[in-house]
Amino acid sequence: MSTHTTSAPALRRLDGSPVRVLVVDDEANIAELLSMALRYEGWEVRTAGTGLEAVRAAREFKPDAVALDMMLPDFDGLEVLRKMRQEDPNIPVLFLTAKDAVEDRVAGLTAGGDDYVTKPFSLEEVVARLRALMRRTAIAEEESASLLVVGDLVMDEDAHEVRRGDDEITLTATEFELLRYLMRNPRRVLSKAQILDRVWNYDFGGQANVVELYISYLRKKVDHGRKPMIHTMRGVGYVLKPADGA
Repeated sequence: MSTHTTSAPALRRLDGSPVRVLVVDDEANIAELLSMALRYEGWEVRTAGTGLEAVRAAREFKPDAVALDMMLPDFDGLEVLRKMRQEDPNIPVLFLTAKDAVEDRVAGLTAGGDDYVTKPFSLEEVVARLRALMRRTAIAEEESASLLVVGDLVMDEDAHEVRRGDDEITLTATEFELLRYLMRNPRRVLSKAQILDRVWNYDFGGQANVVELYISYLRKKVDHGRKPMIHTMRGVGYVLKPADGA
């Protein structure tokens, strides 16, 4: 589990105070590592090791998001989620699960969880997922615009604007999320399974053609008439690189 985190614009509540995140995991070392990473972001963090503690903490602490382990010693994450949502129907929840089966992920999302990560996970990924959940639900705002830059391709994540050179590129919501994932991983080859998991939040078999389709849509908008940035690595996946090779 990586302990390195990257500095990003501070995420704050709409009243200017630090966002609050509740970390629920009965493995103390995981809870502590996560807490350290989240506090590094400037967020206020509270931890709980059981479902009962989690429900009580959510009532008192009123978190803006919850990182919730699916397996707890008293009752499972789905029951914790149900009890939390009785208090706050809109609280964003990121499930932490050691189970790799698709059914378990689907169960969490069907029960109302907003996203999930599978253990072992990187701390950067958990931070990024929580940040995305809180921004998506408009609980918090960035202090400054968050820009992704790869070569002459620039994405303003807050304004949902993309430019290549002097040209503005109009994308659908799904195209934007796909390009965002590629731009967050420049020069890294991403498999179809990884893209499905991150952009569409599922990894069921037989859906790889969805990735191919949206990659083709992106190419028409990002690369058309220019030196290509989106490349296919046959049998492996896709990679985004600056057109000048720098």
